[in-house]
Amino acid sequence: MKAFDFLENKTQTLGKTMVLDKGLGLNEVDDLIATAGDYMTFAKFGWGTAATMDSDLIKAKTAKYDAAGIIPYPGGTLLEVSVAAGKYDDFLAEAKTLGFKGIEVSDGSTTIDAHTRGELIVKAKQAGFYVISEVGKKNPELDHELTPAERVKLMNEDLKNGSNYVIIEAREAGKNIGIYDANGNIVADELDALTPDGIDHIIFEAPLKGQQTALILKYGPQVNLGNIAHDEVTSVATLRRGLRADTVGKV
Repeated sequence: MKAFDFLENKTQTLGKTMVLDKGLGLNEVDDLIATAGDYMTFAKFGWGTAATMDSDLIKAKTAKYDAAGIIPYPGGTLLEVSVAAGKYDDFLAEAKTLGFKGIEVSDGSTTIDAHTRGELIVKAKQAGFYVISEVGKKNPELDHELTPAERVKLMNEDLKNGSNYVIIEAREAGKNIGIYDANGNIVADELDALTPDGIDHIIFEAPLKGQQTALILKYGPQVNLGNIAHDEVTSVATLRRGLRADTVGKV
């Protein structure tokens, strides 16, 4: 039983939370799961960090996340590098061996045509992975070239091909990219244009507290949030539950 359990709204549905693991050690993973594991859905081994560590360490980490009911997956950049090298099958096999349960399909740092993107999603699903795709470019100039209609089309195609969720790119900084302006504020028109079919299958990268608060106030605690720093998971949980000044009495 959680402390102050009598304050929890038992009927409230909390959204998915994707946490950014940028290279945590085993003790840090244990502490994270102990303190905030109940509020984590996905643990993303950011960009290509998984390729910098010993395989036994990766296996130990993914096993801990999996045992806690959290889906670990390597960052999309690692997939993109593997695809560019013609090593996608090897990438999937290695991800399976390392204990990853999910795969992120993206083209934020490279160019992958729509047909190939669809094939990557299908092949990952056939290999037994939970698939999350990502829409957007990591270069702000290139990202700004994508119209809301193009993003929505890509999102729908990804879902049709088997993606469980689609992430809206915002990078770790959360500024001047995706639905955010140069100061990290939400561009309302951009956001509204991306959600004609609702938000159930969308994960909004929202690394900044103001973004997390704004999205929770707009959509409710069930909104799915990503790129949450590992030491901010509990803070996001309090925002969702109305236990922080920003959302007290508002969710």
